Amino acid sequence: MSLTATVPGELNELLLETGKVTSIEVPVTVTPPTRSDEAERGARHTRIMVIDDDAEQLRIIRRYLFDVGYDGIVCTTEPAEAIDLVSRSRPDVVLLDIAMQISGLKILRDLRTNKQFKHLPVIALTEVSDSSARVKAIELGATDFLPKPVDASELIARVRNALVIKVYQDHLARHAEELEAQVRERTRELALSRQEIILCLARAAEFRDNDTGHHIIRVGRYAGIIARQLAFSDADAANLELAAQMHDVGKIGVPDAILKKPEKLDPEEFEVIQKHCAFGQSIFQRMPEMERGLVRSHTEVGARIMDVPSSPLMQLAARIAFTHHEKWDGTGYPLGLAGRDIPIEGRITAVADVFDALSNRRPYKKAMPLERCFEIVHEKSGTHFDPQVVNAFFTRRNDIVRVQIDLADV
Repeated sequence: MSLTATVPGELNELLLETGKVTSIEVPVTVTPPTRSDEAERGARHTRIMVIDDDAEQLRIIRRYLFDVGYDGIVCTTEPAEAIDLVSRSRPDVVLLDIAMQISGLKILRDLRTNKQFKHLPVIALTEVSDSSARVKAIELGATDFLPKPVDASELIARVRNALVIKVYQDHLARHAEELEAQVRERTRELALSRQEIILCLARAAEFRDNDTGHHIIRVGRYAGIIARQLAFSDADAANLELAAQMHDVGKIGVPDAILKKPEKLDPEEFEVIQKHCAFGQSIFQRMPEMERGLVRSHTEVGARIMDVPSSPLMQLAARIAFTHHEKWDGTGYPLGLAGRDIPIEGRITAVADVFDALSNRRPYKKAMPLERCFEIVHEKSGTHFDPQVVNAFFTRRNDIVRVQIDLADV
């Protein structure tokens, strides 16, 4: 059995010599006057672990380190407990005897396969003649070597070098964490900005359509709910929810006389309003190179604006804007696509958009009773709508109704 104890220096040596204590943490109570204050502070906050099943060698190494003022020295003669002891004491450097009853090479391998200790400085204690063990230790990631029997000057020099490496690695790790935190914050800010821009763009079309309620948000929520039921990833469903809010942005290009007409549209007017799908797609497409050049000549800001439509989200929005009026049986517009030729995001948004149009008031009609809205969606499964999407829609009926209640127009 191994015991970890904190004891005064002389008692510490006595216990090691008797073999009754195999794991010892030694505090420094006397500081050599030759050390500078900076060195003193560094030693006081340094933790060194020594793993060696030879109690006499361990006692010598501990004495050398103690004499130069290192503060926390954790020792063990039980290699089986080494990994657990490293995890608990979190040393800055490890001195590891390679030739023990339980191989030090195995301990080194276990340390290097643990993400927490991948870069922990490990000085391998080896016999001068054992070159094969040194080569294997290098392959397993040993930081440095120290031949046995240990020389005090060489021990201190190699420990100090290892600690310099540790300080540098810790600095890099902290810097990486700070950069990751900055990236996460910037990503969050960009995501919020993107959502605001999308909502503003969608509402620009919605205001022109005399529809200033929560239509675009509801359609996006419905689309997201359906997508998750269809096993979309959380990220893909979230993007679809955003992009679906821009499904009718092409209405910006439709004349007011047609867009705001309270009566039923005649065939010519309906043909014009059908063009909003193509208008919507054009809004999200990249400009031709010639037009891009003209804008670039005016301002670099224009160039940045034009680069936005190359994003996957805008490409998704373009597909939805262009295909959400296509029908499963091929009788929709603008291309008359049918079945799975219609992009899945267009098929999902079609159900969400029609259901919301049925269940809410429009300038040319009153809102239908909720049960009748569900009946119409079910009736149009296999003709207007993809049956699989309709099934997902009805599976999440409670969530759909909850969105309608939470985002009801007042």
